[in-house]
Amino acid sequence: MAGNSFGQLFRLTTFGESHGKALGGVLDGCPAGVELDVEKIQSELNRRKPGQSAIVTQRKEPDTVEIYSGIFEGKTTGTPIGFAIHNTNQKSKDYSHIKDSYRPSHADYVYDKKYGFRDYRGGGRSSARETASRVVAGAIAKQFLDDIQINAFVSQVGELKMEKPCQELDFSLIESNPVRCPDPEMAQKMEEYIKSIKKEGDTIGGVITCVIQNVPIGLGEPVFDKLHATLGAAMLSINAVKGFEYGSGFEGIKMKGSEHNDAFNPDGTTKTNRSGGVQGGISNGMDIYFNVAFKPVATILQSYETINKEGEPVTTQGKGRHDPCVVPRAVPIVEAMAALVLADFALLARTNKI
Repeated sequence: MAGNSFGQLFRLTTFGESHGKALGGVLDGCPAGVELDVEKIQSELNRRKPGQSAIVTQRKEPDTVEIYSGIFEGKTTGTPIGFAIHNTNQKSKDYSHIKDSYRPSHADYVYDKKYGFRDYRGGGRSSARETASRVVAGAIAKQFLDDIQINAFVSQVGELKMEKPCQELDFSLIESNPVRCPDPEMAQKMEEYIKSIKKEGDTIGGVITCVIQNVPIGLGEPVFDKLHATLGAAMLSINAVKGFEYGSGFEGIKMKGSEHNDAFNPDGTTKTNRSGGVQGGISNGMDIYFNVAFKPVATILQSYETINKEGEPVTTQGKGRHDPCVVPRAVPIVEAMAALVLADFALLARTNKI
């Protein structure tokens, strides 16, 4: 299987399956001398782990990271950082009913056709559990980036959409509720809605907004490796993501150029930020902001029609422990992938000029 690595200089390769012994990764290219707080890495993992609230999957995993190499006396050594997260609460029997059939809109069918074999236990490699490794690497990237601040939050669940602009939000409220929405009133509505969807045995999608502050000018390459294009690729690599937009996004098409252009201030900043902090594929020093759309989880705990390996129609029903809405647990994943992109471009920027 190809495609298990991400990044050019700051490069992550992940391994493992949902119901295997462990997941993990090797992070290569992190410079030596970076002070690492392992507790902060674990804290990021805790934000992603299952079983943390009533509105997420009830699989109980401690998701404790074990780092095997690349760190000595609290600092990176410049060698590959190897780590693992051991699975402890697999219930593979929960998936025996789909051993010979395919869940609609899931990777089951295409995996089987592509490889002639699939690990049906929790989706195997296609499971979102793989993202635990990304969160570890992203937490390391955050500490390497130091002054750059990355804050992601849930801005929409189904039709429930937060209307407050980013400038009015208190990011310290993101972790104050299980939905991870910085608007307490809207967070309560979202939480109640997700609970009602869960009772129906159904799922719902949502949107995560990410704001990146204190980004220096010059990150991103102007042709094929544009900053926004790489951020888009990073976000679209996350399970269940169906859309990415940055800056004014699709709303920008409603405006004239005279309205959409970001006029300059004398110090080089801009009066508006419809560019979303990126111009010509390069960061311009303004805040970077983007939205990531997540579809409803494919596995539903309802009766549904599908086909088996012989192409015959069958009726089955989802079982096991699944998220009724992925966005609350996907917030740290979005932050992690953004951090990996920025860390990679930060290293590349060191080659730009003397």
